Amino acid sequence: MHQEIITKFNLLKERQISIDITRGKPDSDQLDLSNEIVDISIPSFSEEGVDLRNYGEPFGIKEARRLGSELLDAPIENILAGEQSSLLLTYQTVLSNFLFAEPIPWKDLKNPKFICPVPGFDRHFMMLEDFGIDAVPIPLNDDGIDLAAFEEELNKDNEIIGILCVPKHSNPSGEVYSDENLSKMFQIGSNFSEKFLFLFDHAYLVHDFLPTPEQKPLWQIATEQKVQDQTVITTSFSKISFGGGGISFMATAGHSLELIKRVRTTMIICPDKLNQKRHTEFFKNVDGIKMHMNKHADLIRPKFEIAYSYLEKLSADCGSFSKPTGGYFITYSTAKPIATRVVELCKELGVLITPAGSTFPKNHDPKDSVIRLAPTYVSKEELEVAMEVFITSVEIAHLDINI
Repeated sequence: MHQEIITKFNLLKERQISIDITRGKPDSDQLDLSNEIVDISIPSFSEEGVDLRNYGEPFGIKEARRLGSELLDAPIENILAGEQSSLLLTYQTVLSNFLFAEPIPWKDLKNPKFICPVPGFDRHFMMLEDFGIDAVPIPLNDDGIDLAAFEEELNKDNEIIGILCVPKHSNPSGEVYSDENLSKMFQIGSNFSEKFLFLFDHAYLVHDFLPTPEQKPLWQIATEQKVQDQTVITTSFSKISFGGGGISFMATAGHSLELIKRVRTTMIICPDKLNQKRHTEFFKNVDGIKMHMNKHADLIRPKFEIAYSYLEKLSADCGSFSKPTGGYFITYSTAKPIATRVVELCKELGVLITPAGSTFPKNHDPKDSVIRLAPTYVSKEELEVAMEVFITSVEIAHLDINI
């Protein structure tokens, strides 16, 4: 058996493969779905008479905020429409609290910390590092965060100031948080502190490609638990229209809303109102967004099915993999501490994968077992080659074969 795997490895190496599946990006055929936005004819003025070509409306034009209100199912007065990414609004939220949080700005706290479910989004960890905020990892279960671990961390550490997570199609393992899990998260966090911040990067809110468990709108659950002032929800069109060329939305209230408006008043004279208008003219309403996302799903679903079909060829002794119903990633968890070696072997064969450890704070996976796979940004033919390389590399590393 070893010799058969070695032969396969050598044959793959002879092919001089060059495939990059490190990032979860839309492929060009997905981007083509939104090409009409580039050339769409729009008026120079908003529905309220605001000149879209000029300064003004730092929190977004009304029609964009209304679209965000429909998407996040929150009142329009609690919605801000911003630039291209949910990550930017998330960063600005942390910045506003870092500078101006009450009663004490986070910059004046001795050792502020955030709860971060793992595996998680590498950019979130990088962002917290920028501010000197420690990320405290807790596990994820199938229905959301490990609530017992969450409560345990809060009970033993009074320097924790919030939680940062992706509540639907969690990046990178694809969990969809249940309504009960979210409700209990709100209860535990708000009982810990009335200043505890629930920060949700809802980047994959409408990105289902297979039947997905229903999830109540986050704003509705936050309202039921009376924690709107402690809750910030961000989302965007980055993987709906164009990467770097969409618009973003935030839902929040009270002090959190005033803080984000304070930093944006200084930082952002105004968003790109012309782009906001183009998007609202193109999508019209939330039903238009959902119809558009069905087209994305038809393009993405076959690629995930290809990836699943190859991962199923691996023996269960080698490890296990997540099978998300939406989003852009798959997580493979090796049974042995070999993730670093698997990624190195893939690179040797010409397939680039997100570095092992990236889905943990400070790039440290204590078990060296989690590997993030991103199937979308390659053709189906390239993906089949990449997955063949991956499963071969897993087998070699698991069996500790010398190459």
